[in-house]
Order: sequence, then structure tokens, then C-alpha cells
Amino acid sequence: MRRPALLFACLVMAMLTACSKLTTANYERISLGTSFDDVYGMLGTPTQCSDTLAMRACVWGDEARNIRVSFVAGKAVLFSAHNLE
Repeated sequence: MRRPALLFACLVMAMLTACSKLTTANYERISLGTSFDDVYGMLGTPTQCSDTLAMRACVWGDEARNIRVSFVAGKAVLFSAHNLE
């Protein structure tokens, strides 16, 4: 009986940990030229990415709360954040 409760608690903790990466502090660590690998290391796997010509645009989070970064040649060139804590 305790096993399902423990599994649920672990799942909730994993979700909270993933969300906790969407912070103002992490956003402020991104600067012009930050590599995709460095952003990935800070924020984890992007929710979605799209590639257009030489630019890759990635979003971490959802419509309500997110960090968006555009990369050219694997380096950040544009970045924005919405509703971070």
C-alpha cells in the first residue's frame, strides 16, 4: 500500500525539480554566445525546438511560464523569459 504513495511522491518531486529550473537566476546566466549545451545543462531538455534555415529556436516550459532561446551555430543570439519566479 505504501509503494503507490511513494511512487506518487517521487513523481511529484521530479515534476517540481524540472519546473524549478525555470528561474530568473538561470535565465540571467544565459548571455549572447552561450552554447546550446550550456543552456541544456542549466535548463534540461527543451519542451520543443524548431529549426529554420540556420537558426534553432527552443522553448523550455509552457505558454504560462517559459524561457525561449534562439541559437545560430549552436550559440545563443536571442533569448526571452515569461512569468519566471
